[in-house]
Amino acid sequence: MERIQKLIEYLAASPADSFLKHALALEYIKLGDESRARALFEEILEADPMYIGSYYHLAKLLERTGETDLAIAWYEKGMEAARKAGDQHAYGELRSALEELTF
Repeated sequence: MERIQKLIEYLAASPADSFLKHALALEYIKLGDESRARALFEEILEADPMYIGSYYHLAKLLERTGETDLAIAWYEKGMEAARKAGDQHAYGELRSALEELTF
């Protein structure tokens, strides 16, 4: 909880910081609070669609909660963002996760 509290404090000072929101979302996942994590990932990607790492984590979360179609859509959006950014590593991870889910 101490880590979460620190991240919340940092976000109060920098509310638009995608890195801090992403880190906080990951902490919520560790606690099993997937609804808070999901809200943060969605907030990040709405404001900063090129924050590519959040696509993977949001899609994985959606897989765990049984929202397969939505997970597929987020993997595909992430792949497109990674392609635009020239991030072949992220593209490959997203593609692999999508293939695991759909095959």
